[in-house]
Amino acid sequence: DQFYLSVKWICLSADAAFKVSLIFPNGDKYEGECRKSESGELVRSGTGKHTSASGIIYIGEWQEDKMLGKGTLQFPSGAVYEGEFKDNAYNGSGTYTFPDGSMYKGQFYNDRLEGEGTFTDTQGLKWTGDFHGEAALGLKLLHNL
Repeated sequence: DQFYLSVKWICLSADAAFKVSLIFPNGDKYEGECRKSESGELVRSGTGKHTSASGIIYIGEWQEDKMLGKGTLQFPSGAVYEGEFKDNAYNGSGTYTFPDGSMYKGQFYNDRLEGEGTFTDTQGLKWTGDFHGEAALGLKLLHNL
């Protein structure tokens, strides 16, 4: 894989971060921190912004070229995920806003709604319960009194 590299700032310490601007052959762009891996390759580590050629934008934490930690992933459709990542997937606490404005706030595991959460529909009604991917048995409607 070839990519274009523009180094903005370099620290000479072996484990220090480099501030870089990268343009990949597929049109993807990355601006942020990189480090040298154990094999000597330059990998995204630290904080940065990755914009794919298709318009998907990730702003957040990276480790060894994977989204890991807190970040925000924005899709051209208008959908947005903001929360915790592990191994390039939604993992932990987060909020997913759908293109229609409905929203899920709760737990995620491997890009799936998994565990306790609250879904707010397009009418503003809030449903709470245990979510398991596309299934959510026993949801309860929260009433505003």
